[in-house]
Amino acid sequence: MRVLVVEDDQSLQEQLVENLTKRGFAVDATDNGTDALYFGTEYPIDIAIVDLGLPDIPGMEVIKQLRTKDINFPILILTARARWEEKVEGLEAGADDYLVKPFHTEELLARMNALIRRSAGVASPMLVCGPISLDSSAQQVLVDEKPVVLTAYEYKMLEYMMMHSGKVISKTEITEHIYDQDFDRDSNVIEVFVGRLRKKLAPKDQHKPIETLRGRGYRFSIPLNH
Repeated sequence: MRVLVVEDDQSLQEQLVENLTKRGFAVDATDNGTDALYFGTEYPIDIAIVDLGLPDIPGMEVIKQLRTKDINFPILILTARARWEEKVEGLEAGADDYLVKPFHTEELLARMNALIRRSAGVASPMLVCGPISLDSSAQQVLVDEKPVVLTAYEYKMLEYMMMHSGKVISKTEITEHIYDQDFDRDSNVIEVFVGRLRKKLAPKDQHKPIETLRGRGYRFSIPLNH
């Protein structure tokens, strides 16, 4: 999942980028509202974390402009301000949740994951597609109730595919949502990951969870249990 971090406190921004990267997110970061609007409109962001006290365009205005442009990814506000009026103003501007500094990283991650699931129409942290289950909180995958060991990128790809089960996903879309912007985006790598996932999720070729649609991309064919 791709997250945009908009925070002008350099120390906190670096801490957020480090912690989110460790948890498997692809992270784009900026310290100002102008770049935030550019990232938000031009990049395939899954969720944004926006500080209200930015040096050029206030965070509240950034949120309003993004929503005016029909940008619908979830937005979580970070701020040192604890007044309830500002929380209400932020939510009415189009934010989806609010976190007051200082905060615990685990709470931030829990709120982010809940917002991402909600935006995909999924309420539970457990994604279940037939015999395959993925626990986004523990980052654990089970097939027929047996644990499956995945690399970080295999996990990212599977999580994205399961959240968008039944939809055709191009190689470009997968690449943009699981890789950082400076990663070497070789489409052949996606094919390798898909091949590995097929072997790990259905070693006897019994489930056929990932379909290849020539010239279009891939589709996770097992429906998501809601």
